[in-house]
Amino acid sequence: MTVTSGGPATISSRTGVGGLPVDLGELAALATQGDTSARDALLANVRTMVHRYCRARMGRLPGSEHAADDVAQEVCLAVLSALPRYRDEGRPFEAFVFGIAAHKVADAQRAAVRAAVPTDEMPDEPDLGPGPEDHALRRSDAALVRSLLGRLPPTQRELLILRVAVGLSAEETGSALGMSSGAVRVAQHRALARLRVLAAEVAS
Repeated sequence: MTVTSGGPATISSRTGVGGLPVDLGELAALATQGDTSARDALLANVRTMVHRYCRARMGRLPGSEHAADDVAQEVCLAVLSALPRYRDEGRPFEAFVFGIAAHKVADAQRAAVRAAVPTDEMPDEPDLGPGPEDHALRRSDAALVRSLLGRLPPTQRELLILRVAVGLSAEETGSALGMSSGAVRVAQHRALARLRVLAAEVAS
């Protein structure tokens, strides 16, 4: 499961049960004091955030949906294990979580490169789901987005993943990347403008 910390001024804009705002930093502080309700709420909220992150980073892997599920669970377990030792040292808890997630994703990507691709057995029933044409179109669109993102500088790419795929606010993204919220918005604008230029080059 997963964790998030922020200094006293870090208020999360995510919504929890009933649509109420959730302060992940405050939940983390309570969880480290043994509050099991805060721990459960923290992990439930952060798992969603981490799963989106893993899906965004692992889209090229075979069976990426299942792989993202597995890695997100590993991240959550790692955070849960580290939670009793966690101390707020002024860094946002988001940075703590995404640091763990980045390492887990990198491990999964390396393992996927080394592993053989398994072959499924022939199904007994006809497959009534989307056909190969539908999957090909979706993969093509996703592959284009990933290739364009891959041409951005690492900081811009990570910023867009956190803002668009993970859904962090400008303030939370800034906390995770060590930037001000204003700098995040400027960098996001520049990154999106660059993506539009790259997309136009591909289309021409």
